[in-house]
Amino acid sequence: MTADGPRTPRTPRTQVKAWRPSVPGVSEVFHAHFTDHAYPVHTHDTWDLMILDDGSVDFSVDRRRHGAAGAGVVVLLPPGVPHDGKTVNPSGFRKRVLYLDTTVLPERLAGAAVDGPVHGDGVLRHRIHQLHAALADTAATGDEFEAESRLAFVRERLLLHLDHPDAPRRLGSRRETSRLAASLRELIDSRISSGIALDEAAATLHAHPTHLIRCFTQAYGLPPHAYLTGKRIDRARRLLLAGRRAADVATSVGFYDQAHLNRHFTRHVGTTPGRYAITAKR
Repeated sequence: MTADGPRTPRTPRTQVKAWRPSVPGVSEVFHAHFTDHAYPVHTHDTWDLMILDDGSVDFSVDRRRHGAAGAGVVVLLPPGVPHDGKTVNPSGFRKRVLYLDTTVLPERLAGAAVDGPVHGDGVLRHRIHQLHAALADTAATGDEFEAESRLAFVRERLLLHLDHPDAPRRLGSRRETSRLAASLRELIDSRISSGIALDEAAATLHAHPTHLIRCFTQAYGLPPHAYLTGKRIDRARRLLLAGRRAADVATSVGFYDQAHLNRHFTRHVGTTPGRYAITAKR
């Protein structure tokens, strides 16, 4: 009761956004804000990789209770292991979750994850945040190369926490680094419009995906996905100055549509493709 009469119960607020991206290994992306919610005990066939953006959550994994609070926390829950979760305070919590299949992390690592599901690793959280941003872009454009690269680095960091032998290795000799970087650049240059999947590039060049990205970045000063975008922009500029329509240019150089071209073109050139094309007619 209050001085003015019965207290009005707080209405629980729930905001959820979920989608299935086209990036291999990621079964679902799930963003949510819960103010009053409790998950029953359940299991997943996938790994549940969560970052908290705000608030606190209480959960159990294999009948052991844990708590997580604050925007720097990462929680990794393994497949096949019972877990639950619930809000702790009235403000609830905001989270972003990736459901990763067992091609990303093998199920045999579940025991290590049960022993330590909460990670205060700023590098890991930042990589997951970057992956979420890339996956959101992929949902709109279908361009998977950056998201695949981000996922490879998330996987690498998780394997360190799970004490897996497939850990990141140092770059080799300068000669090896330059050779791999040049080979990847040639491969990208041959597939500007169609693009190439990271796993395909790694298999073709017989190199681990993250090692390949590191070699390229060290040699050329930018990651492969950024190099590919730059090459597409260069090709788009030539076609626009030759009088081609922006909508036709977008798909011919490898962008999903004109909006996708506009966003990257404006960031690189400082103006839209349409305005850029006008300068050629003056």
